[in-house]
Amino acid sequence: MEWLPTVNWSEHSASRHLFASAAALCLLLQCIAIAPAEGGTLSIVSQSRWVDVGRVLDGDTFISRKGEHIRLLGINTPEIQHDASPAQPMGNKATQALRRMIGGESVRLDFDKQHKDKYGRTLAQVYLRDGRWVNGEMVRLGMAHVYTFTPNLHWAGQLTRLEGTARRQGLGIWKTRRFAMLESDDVGSTHLGQFRVIYGTVKRVGKKGYGFSMPGIRVSVPRKYRTWFKQLPVAANGSDVVVRGVVRSASSGLYVALHSPFDIEKISP
Repeated sequence: MEWLPTVNWSEHSASRHLFASAAALCLLLQCIAIAPAEGGTLSIVSQSRWVDVGRVLDGDTFISRKGEHIRLLGINTPEIQHDASPAQPMGNKATQALRRMIGGESVRLDFDKQHKDKYGRTLAQVYLRDGRWVNGEMVRLGMAHVYTFTPNLHWAGQLTRLEGTARRQGLGIWKTRRFAMLESDDVGSTHLGQFRVIYGTVKRVGKKGYGFSMPGIRVSVPRKYRTWFKQLPVAANGSDVVVRGVVRSASSGLYVALHSPFDIEKISP
């Protein structure tokens, strides 16, 4: 009979459990690192990756050669014609601008906390091989306005500053009647349902600081978004501000809801 060494089974069992625990931990870390983010969920690890551009659909959306639909994160461009809906001003020009910029190129996708939108499109900041930031360029050229939503706010400050410069220079969409900034007391029923950038003077701030009035319109922060607003009140009486959002109607009149702290720019004081 072959000689077998004596085994200390208590030590062997402890070592086996330790090895199993270490292996399980390694497997968990690998799963976290490579697991794709599902739509509507927060990713734990954000990783850049490269894709080849296949077809540009409009000013803020394209399809990779492998069929992945990619939406430029943090911006919105005028709509092109869809069925019976006519193109918005600058819609075709924005599409052409994006096509000239990325058509036939390999681009890098950078991600924020949420990788997918509710339509299953990949949300990304897009970069060319020469380092140009595509989302930022579209805003800088006046081909897009800032469109932020939580929790994807990492690039929102940079985009807002680029938009401010394009607005002041009257570039692209900012010189059209459809997208030009509105003074608050010029907002009316014809603007219902439109995403607009509006400026005015704060006249009355709500008790909790999450809302205020400007001539002709109210501005508020819905309860579900208040956790993102660290500084209260969101605006001070007498200050001049710029707000962005969809113009809506309530029994008390027209209003705009702020969904992130980047939906309001404090001009003065």
